Amino acid sequence: MRITIPVARVLAAMLAEPDVERYGLDLMAATELPSGTLYPVLRRLQTAGWVTADWESIDPSSVGRPARRYYRLTGQGAAAARRALAELRALAPDPRPSVGGIEPIGAPAW
Repeated sequence: MRITIPVARVLAAMLAEPDVERYGLDLMAATELPSGTLYPVLRRLQTAGWVTADWESIDPSSVGRPARRYYRLTGQGAAAARRALAELRALAPDPRPSVGGIEPIGAPAW
């Protein structure tokens, strides 16, 4: 799985509450991604086995809205997402500035 910025945003949003089913509009708000970016990411995650998707069973006319499709991380997906995001964090430089040539606490010593 190639971890792009949109994929990382979706994974981070889903990992915030890994046992909760999320629907598209909820994920768009959490990730600030448009639908044209979000849904292809979700399809890629489904194809990889990281996410499952199920339609809610409602009568749209009685509820007054269309049925939602809910997405949820699989066990494998949650573990893979944690690893992938940890690898990304390890590659990112520490954004905190050094003060007087002293590195911030917890900064890598390389």
